[in-house]
Amino acid sequence: MPNMDIQLLEWTRAKPLCQPIRMQVFIQEQQVPESEEWDRWDDFSVHCVAIVNGSAVGTARLTRNCTIGRMAVLKNYRQQGIGNAMLKELINEAKDRGMTQLSLNAQTQAQDFYTRHGFVVAGEEFLDIEIPHINMQLQLKD
Repeated sequence: MPNMDIQLLEWTRAKPLCQPIRMQVFIQEQQVPESEEWDRWDDFSVHCVAIVNGSAVGTARLTRNCTIGRMAVLKNYRQQGIGNAMLKELINEAKDRGMTQLSLNAQTQAQDFYTRHGFVVAGEEFLDIEIPHINMQLQLKD
């Protein structure tokens, strides 16, 4: 996508960019209770922010415990490669940090997206806030 910039930021710099995206996608669209959206991991994660034409349109995070999560792209920007770019950036960051495996809890409707990036199912489907999820893992190579 032209004019896309992917930035990796700590929470204090990422928060004003990420919060509106997560509020719109998770809290408004998917009806996740706001009390469930914000957790202690935000302070201890590296946050990926996709910026298109000067506006933050996507976000995801990589936690210290080798987990990718909170991936969200604003509705009008989906299916344009933004999620792919953010996921690749976080995988590269994990490798740079010496992580050997990544895990994530994918919404089952997004399972194919993560499979295309090499993630494999590592468990049974489960409900998280009434949304079907599946744990997936990726072995990182040097």
